[in-house]
Amino acid sequence: MVSFDAREPGTSAATWEADPRLAGLPAAPRLPGSLLVLAAHADDETLGAGSLIAAAARRGQPVTVVVVTDGTASHPASETTTSAELGEVRRREARAALDELGPGVRLVMLGVPDGAVREHREAVRDRLVDLVDELAPSAVVSTWRGDGHRDHRVLGEVAAEVVAGAHPAPELLEYPVWMWHWGSPDHPDVPWAQLVQLTVDEEARVARQHALARYVSQVRPLSARPGDEAVLRPEFLAHFAAGRDVFVRSVPAGVPAAGDAPADDASRFDGTHAARDDPWGVTTRWYERRKRALVLGALPDERYGAVLEVGCSIGVVTSELAARADRVLALDVSPVAVQRARERLADQPHVRVERADASEGLPEGRWDLVVLGEVGYYLEPGALTALLDGVAAALTATGTLVACHWRHGADDFAQGGDEVHAVLADWAERAGLRRVVQHVEADFLLDVFSLDGRSVAERTGLR
Repeated sequence: MVSFDAREPGTSAATWEADPRLAGLPAAPRLPGSLLVLAAHADDETLGAGSLIAAAARRGQPVTVVVVTDGTASHPASETTTSAELGEVRRREARAALDELGPGVRLVMLGVPDGAVREHREAVRDRLVDLVDELAPSAVVSTWRGDGHRDHRVLGEVAAEVVAGAHPAPELLEYPVWMWHWGSPDHPDVPWAQLVQLTVDEEARVARQHALARYVSQVRPLSARPGDEAVLRPEFLAHFAAGRDVFVRSVPAGVPAAGDAPADDASRFDGTHAARDDPWGVTTRWYERRKRALVLGALPDERYGAVLEVGCSIGVVTSELAARADRVLALDVSPVAVQRARERLADQPHVRVERADASEGLPEGRWDLVVLGEVGYYLEPGALTALLDGVAAALTATGTLVACHWRHGADDFAQGGDEVHAVLADWAERAGLRRVVQHVEADFLLDVFSLDGRSVAERTGLR
């Protein structure tokens, strides 16, 4: 399980340093102009890009640091400090830390409630667009979309959107913070091929350590009372003691600009897939492998003529459907995901992978099987019903729909998995489909609806 608590055990800095790939990372690109550094929380900028800020400030480059949240959720159990007081402490600490990194570093604080970057996404994006227009930076340096933490991810996605919409587009570098804690050198989500490093001299390294020490509320207990222990422990801070910053170097042109249809979904999922080769661990996690086996085992027919898969991601389920179908059309809204799926299925001539938003309408054709690959909760109920009505019109006389959804929710879901399957049940009754399989677990729901209501035994002549 991914941990965002530096008090919990994580991978040691020594383990990372022992991997020769870290020291051998290629150099970060030269950034000669002004820099715009984005931090979800005060201290992110110093942890992830402190050496860069210190080196740039010493060279006289203009540096603007934007801290998005107010930091008031860092001590939820504190009995000695109110939210307003903590917010003021975090603001003062940020200013003091930047003064340690270099004179003249500009600080902009947006004051978004801690933990609510997604809810204020549009306002954050608009402010960053204004800053990019004002500063024309040579680089935007942001928290990494793949870092796992919700605020880090959403800010990274917004940064990618803003960079993609700028003309000319600045360099985009994303810095991991929590990856060093929850990840490990051999973790499948570590994007080694995209990592670059900036190495700095001793003066810049020391400047970052002095800046981190200014975050007293994070590196020391607020008091001796429960809940006021240090947020960032020495073993966590050890990851940031070396004279280097490590960045994920992204290609902004691959991310659609905000406003380009269908910008929100395409850019969101492009960012997710660009950050990790296998964003949801479908090839590595037992949970995902087991769930996939259950979904495929629930299909009432051994073989299908034409299959439509909506939300294919990197094509893992697609490859297994291909073994049971004469023809497969797999769709995904993300161009990055589509490219990965095409590479995976290059040796399957009867499989076609296309970039499409199924909520805008299904491709022409009649389908014996339609697979909804955990996409329902990204749609509002009305949009989901419209999609399902399109499915009903496209099914063959004995057509089947299978759907499986996570039940625990996520910050970017329009509705929960239970709500999705309630919509599915209502739709199936109206459309004349019978539920032939229902699988319920604490973590996910699996339903199979078919115009052919016979059981598997009846279909195969056993009864």
